[in-house]
Amino acid sequence: MKPNRIQLCSQWLFERFPLNKLWNEHMAHYYAPKNFNLWYFFGSLALLVLVNQLVTGILLTMNYKPDAKLAFDSVEYIMRDVNWGWLVRYMHSTGASAFFIVVYLHMFRGLMYGSFKQPRELVWILGMLLFVALMAESFMGYLLPWGQMSYWGAQVIISLFSAIPVIGDDLALWIRGDYVVSDATLNRFFAFHVIAVPLVLIFLVVLHLVALHELGSNNPDGIEIKKIKASVETEFHPYHKRSQLADYQLLPVDGIPLHPYYTVKDIVGVAIFLLFFAGIIFYAPEMGGYFLEPANFIPADPLKTPEHIAPVWYFTPFYAILRAVPFKFAGVIAMGGSIGVLFLLPWLDRSPVKSIRYRGGIFKKALLIFVISFVSLGYLGTQPATANAVIAARIFSTFYFSFFLLMPIYTSWEKTKPVPERLTVQPTWEQRIPVIKAIFAEMISSIEIQNAEGQITKRYKLNPQGISKVFIRLAKNIKASLE
Repeated sequence: MKPNRIQLCSQWLFERFPLNKLWNEHMAHYYAPKNFNLWYFFGSLALLVLVNQLVTGILLTMNYKPDAKLAFDSVEYIMRDVNWGWLVRYMHSTGASAFFIVVYLHMFRGLMYGSFKQPRELVWILGMLLFVALMAESFMGYLLPWGQMSYWGAQVIISLFSAIPVIGDDLALWIRGDYVVSDATLNRFFAFHVIAVPLVLIFLVVLHLVALHELGSNNPDGIEIKKIKASVETEFHPYHKRSQLADYQLLPVDGIPLHPYYTVKDIVGVAIFLLFFAGIIFYAPEMGGYFLEPANFIPADPLKTPEHIAPVWYFTPFYAILRAVPFKFAGVIAMGGSIGVLFLLPWLDRSPVKSIRYRGGIFKKALLIFVISFVSLGYLGTQPATANAVIAARIFSTFYFSFFLLMPIYTSWEKTKPVPERLTVQPTWEQRIPVIKAIFAEMISSIEIQNAEGQITKRYKLNPQGISKVFIRLAKNIKASLE
């Protein structure tokens, strides 16, 4: 039987471009640990949101005018007159916040499971460069609607560069392109937001994934699965046919192919994420003023300063650290240091184990205090700089930096648990459902009531004693997990 034209074309392509090799190396024959949990959804979700931002951004540029006199009106034109323009704009604005949500959770998972530790230091550094590029991209895009908060937020942030000795004033002037935020600033930020920084983001994403797939993914146990492999000749690996294993004589016994196993699992995560994403877009795109501030629906006015200037929510933890320091230059150093210290994390952690499952109680308590401090700083950054807010920001900033600067000490002191040689398998959802049902049954009591006709009906009510027992057990479990 002669090959058809499609087969001939595909053969011609594969002879000239290693598509099969790339697919096998990074998908079909890339073995990931078999005990990934819900925390491992956020990497693929970040890639999904990046694609959403690129596509919706391209669509928005078709009608947006990077001109100080036309920018705000062009956004209103997109919202009111362009077919489905309101949807594209809300997908982009909501996607910006969603991007930071999934990235923050992705970074938190790295903190919990030690994904920054040897041998993945470069993977972590590339991820942090991605985070910095993402912050630059979102900051420049924040100015483009040319609303009141966009204008004055950019004015405040750019003025921070003038605090740098010697070169500060010239640097701020170069960034603005003028002595104040003006049309020149808008054009520069538009060029960087639409062309320059997205190219950097895509480049860093590729490097991040290549570095990750070269070393292999970390897992909730922090065990290197490549150390224990099975020979095809002596032990059949259950996740591939023998014919597929001719060139792969040794495979991790605790690994499974990324495709189809984790691609299918990620599709479930994507579906759940899109439900929440669509719900926000259609019912709460401003998210109470956190995703889109009310002041940004007012055209930029250089002669009228808003009562309270604050950046968008994902910058507020670092903005609170900036305001907590009384001197401008020292505040800029503290804000930059709060991001820069994350790059040093692989060398600050001296613990012999990676995963939080086998760490001592000191690290768990320190991580809990760090999370509370970060969230609190984020809230304080949205509030006016009152005396009490500044004092609270100083306290939480101290906790924030203490988590990193004291890490070499408390990670060296703490007693760790023994790490197993092979991956552990956690209970599946099918196994957890009966336990969840039993907990609800303990918290709810039923009463049988007989009516005048002799029919018996059941009524359910909360059981205070059962609820107290459940919460007592929960508190004991949390306490035990922190020890």
